[in-house]
Amino acid sequence: MAVKKEAREWYKEAVFYQIWVRSFADGNGDGIGDLYGVYDKLEYVKSLGVTAIWFNPLYPSPNADFGYDISDYCNIHPDYGDLDQFKKVLNRAHELGMKVIMDLVINHTSDEHPWFLESRKGGDDNPYKDYYIWRDEPNNWDSIFEGKAWEYDPVRGQYYLHLFAKKQPDLNMDNPAVREEVKKVLRFWLSMGVDGFREDVINFISKKEGLPNGIGFLPIIGSMHNYKDGPHIHEYLAEFRKVCDEYGAVQIGEGPMTTVNNALKYLSGDTKSMDMMFSFDHMMADCLFTEYYHRPFKLIRFKKALSRWQYKLADKAWNSLYLENHDHPRIISRYGSEKFHRESGTALATAYMFLKGTPFIYQGQEIGMTNIRLKSIDDYVDVSTINNYHKYHLKDTVEQRLRRIHLSSRDSARTPVQWDDSENAGFSSAKPWFFVNPNYKTINVAAEEKDENSILNYYRRCVKLREGNSVLLYGDYREYAHDNPFVYMYERRKGRTSCFVICSFTGQPITFMLPKGFAGHSAKMLLTNYPDKRVTGRVGKLPEKGLKLSPYEAMVIKMKRV
Repeated sequence: MAVKKEAREWYKEAVFYQIWVRSFADGNGDGIGDLYGVYDKLEYVKSLGVTAIWFNPLYPSPNADFGYDISDYCNIHPDYGDLDQFKKVLNRAHELGMKVIMDLVINHTSDEHPWFLESRKGGDDNPYKDYYIWRDEPNNWDSIFEGKAWEYDPVRGQYYLHLFAKKQPDLNMDNPAVREEVKKVLRFWLSMGVDGFREDVINFISKKEGLPNGIGFLPIIGSMHNYKDGPHIHEYLAEFRKVCDEYGAVQIGEGPMTTVNNALKYLSGDTKSMDMMFSFDHMMADCLFTEYYHRPFKLIRFKKALSRWQYKLADKAWNSLYLENHDHPRIISRYGSEKFHRESGTALATAYMFLKGTPFIYQGQEIGMTNIRLKSIDDYVDVSTINNYHKYHLKDTVEQRLRRIHLSSRDSARTPVQWDDSENAGFSSAKPWFFVNPNYKTINVAAEEKDENSILNYYRRCVKLREGNSVLLYGDYREYAHDNPFVYMYERRKGRTSCFVICSFTGQPITFMLPKGFAGHSAKMLLTNYPDKRVTGRVGKLPEKGLKLSPYEAMVIKMKRV
């Protein structure tokens, strides 16, 4: 029996904390983050004010793509613990009032998954023969991570499709037996008590019939229309939605390169299968694929993307809000300023936390962790980073190619969380599995706990301000000064009450001329990242001659509208 709609809508007032467990906290002293470390830090997570946790893949995996190459969907990677430890974490999170969602990765598995090992054998009477996508001759598609999208298998004597790494063969979702396997996985975790799923590259699972060649001069982009938002995608997702409906489980899709109009088909109407969708549009405000082509961050591109999703989804669907995750380098190093570390980190938090939708905070984001800059490509471990270094801009110097990696590598999001200034940043008593950012001596949880004005405590204030605030939760969105290259200003309005968010995105002091009709109005300061300059809670008149903003100054003000 389907659960009533309102039982699943807790996500609209939630704030999520994303945990990439390998780098979160090591609880057993082997240098690798694990569920023992997570258990020990659950009170810290709760202290942020968050109400839900999203775990990146915890399943057994050879780690060709660090967990996104799954070899067993119904178990826990031994590096992280076991099912009993996961249940302990799940139960404790629930006791603390936090929901838990898992990562669901069903576009592909590991090539070490038992299904693939059986499928390699072929044979007309083999039930696993068509669990994957096999061809005698490959088409011209490129993989997103590693070379061509087809790999020859000498055991079967055919090529298998892998849109990502070679060790990540794509499942054949056109096979009803595969979809039944997915439903078993859903029920396994839902029966245990998890509250939903974030569904990896979910808009890729249905490929165009016949797998035609890609077109255009960029093979990846030119091929993507053959497997993005495919012909049976909504049909297959409806099957999975039906299972999740039995438990009232939340479903959050990742939709690489999807448009807002396509996203609406997943989020609303008869084809609704997702409660939220992660889009990539606002992550192109510099260039999402900086390994190929780098362009500097432009605030206008950022604002335009955010506003497009805010306007198009209004009264139709619900936004997911994020700036960082395991696939994107650290946002202060991209869209902010390491020189103005605290100021830009808090301005970025202000800019996205009060949009209409559900905010996601990625581990370490709340203390302003930054990109790591390793000296050699041999020090990096991410398959995408290594492939891109050896594939693009080969005529450039090593220094130039490494500079691109410093800007773009997913490994920057995966350095161990910096808990304190002790050895290994308090992450582990043993040598960590990956490099710790050298700035951990000053950027760490312990130091920021003591500083009332730290990025950490500012995130707490953002979460607290949003909590139970009907204007910030459900109010309409409107952007102002959209052509201003230095300031992002938007309104959240419900009835006659409005909250205005104003964020400077420059390291220079500027004077911002308020839009017509604002000057002279009385306004109450709800939040500011310059506490010595402005008094939170003070009621004052908005200046007639322009608002003087310090570098990366941000504020939230409340005003009654006529």
